[in-house]
Parts: sequence; C-alpha cells; structure tokens
Amino acid sequence: MNRVRAAVLDAAAVLLPVHCSGCGAGDRAVCDACRSLLAPRPHTVRRGGLDVVAGLEYAGVARRVIAAYKDGGRTDAARALTPALDAALAGALAGRAREGIELLVVPPTASSARARGYRPVDRVLALAGFRPARVLRHVAARLDQAGLGREDRRVNLVGTLEARRPLDGRSFVVVDDILTTGSTLAEAARAVGSAGGEVIAGAVIAETPLRHARVEVKW
Repeated sequence: MNRVRAAVLDAAAVLLPVHCSGCGAGDRAVCDACRSLLAPRPHTVRRGGLDVVAGLEYAGVARRVIAAYKDGGRTDAARALTPALDAALAGALAGRAREGIELLVVPPTASSARARGYRPVDRVLALAGFRPARVLRHVAARLDQAGLGREDRRVNLVGTLEARRPLDGRSFVVVDDILTTGSTLAEAARAVGSAGGEVIAGAVIAETPLRHARVEVKW
C-alpha cells in the first residue's frame, strides 16, 4: 500500500474508527489482505439467455464485502469492488466496437432505493468512470426473490420492467451487482427488446456459483 495513502487512512481511523467489511479487522474499510482477495478473476457464464461476465465469484470475502456494501450500509467498501466491475465491463466489451454501446443498470425497486438511500451499482460504476443510461423503470410489484427457485424467479420478474421511451437501434450491456439465475438480467433484456433495443451482454461484480460452464476472460 502506498505510504501516503496508508498514513491518511490511519489518521482517519482515529477520528472515524471502522472495521474491514471482509474480515472484521480494525481501522480499514477493506483491509489489504481482503483487498487482495478481491482482485478481479473475470469469467463468462451463460444465464438468462445472455453471456454475462463476472469479475468475481460470490463467495468468501467477496460475498461478505458485497453484502456489507449492498445491504449493510458500508458505502466505504465501494472502491474495493470497483476493479471487479471494471474488469467485467472490459470482458463484456472485448472484441466489440464500443462506440454506440451503452451501459444499463437494472433499476432498484422504489422500496429498496428508499431503504438504502443510494444505488449500489451506480456508485461503483461512477468510481470506475462510467455513467449508465437510465432507460428502464419498474411497472409491477414482485415477490422477494430470496428462496425462489430458478423458474419461480423468472416467472416472478416477467413484466416488472419497461422502457421509459423507445430504444430503437440502441445497444446495451446490462450491469448488476450479483448474478444468480440470470432472471433479473433476462427481464431487463426483454424490456429493452420490447422497446426496440438490444442487450448484447451482461456484466456483474460477482456471480453465485451454479452448475454452469464458465470461460476465463483474457484480453
């Protein structure tokens, strides 16, 4: 770690004590050891009818840090997750003419946005230097996805999103934080397609290991 950066963090920790969201060690939002375990390991899986590149596997330290950031209010962990999403985006765009391809974040529900007070994916994207196109909105309620099987998740989400305007001729990479069955990304792709656009790939911070073939991304 850069000595100047370490000194700044040490000084800040005196005034605002924190603990590592990955292991609980004191005085760091994400300690050096956990940060090293968050080094991107991009790989591609096929889910929800899309090729999706994930920067990490949703397990161990990555799982704890993402959960703390997304649902525990640990916004200070966002920067440690930025390299993983940046690598996932690079993989999703590899071999494509990037001009004209837009990034689309799956919008949170109104209730989750109010509860958190921030948009987790948008914040990490901003740290990576990207700004998403906000072209989708929720139009129907859904059940909590937790505990639902793959088919129930898919059925639960169908028809819950729609485009805010026509998207004729526009191409997108859909971005999310965690990939499980792919149902959320599939619904986003359906909504975009219904408005005349196209989702060409997905990019996520991490994916939950399932029985899917994966390919290491190299560029």
